[in-house]
Amino acid sequence: MKRTIEVSDDLYRRAKAEAALRGRKLKDLVAEGLRLVLETPRETRGRRSLSALMKSARGTVDSGVSDLATNPEHLAGFGRDDHRNR
Repeated sequence: MKRTIEVSDDLYRRAKAEAALRGRKLKDLVAEGLRLVLETPRETRGRRSLSALMKSARGTVDSGVSDLATNPEHLAGFGRDDHRNR
């Protein structure tokens, strides 16, 4: 079946050259590409959550600075309604 598709000039030239390097016709290369795309399982569509995007970055970082919350001096006044800071 014949169909017409629009592609950029650059993409057409690259595909035509690749087909020639492989000793194939452009239409066969395009058909193979479509088959590959259609046979590959799709990833979940839509926006990925921040959690999913950061999954590989999870963990802790040792900055060498101890946790300030363990020192009562740093917590002095924490949670008080201080009118001076408004």
